[in-house]
Amino acid sequence: RACSKGTSGSRVLGLLAAMATSHIEVDTIACSAAMRTCIKGGQWAKALELFTAMASNHMDLDAIMYGAAVSACNKGGKWVQALV
Repeated sequence: RACSKGTSGSRVLGLLAAMATSHIEVDTIACSAAMRTCIKGGQWAKALELFTAMASNHMDLDAIMYGAAVSACNKGGKWVQALV
């Protein structure tokens, strides 16, 4: 929650990387907060990169995560990506 209040997308993605390096589980809740932070900060491409990485790592993607990905596409004007 703290990450989504005034923290930049780059910083929150750095925190996720630090968690992984420290062998702390990076779960869907942390990734969801990171995606929201990126979207709110206008870094929609980073949010989509995170979503793609989550899918590649076989993380559980729920309706909230897909909604965040669609929101990121909307913010970036990338409706074609939202449809595929």
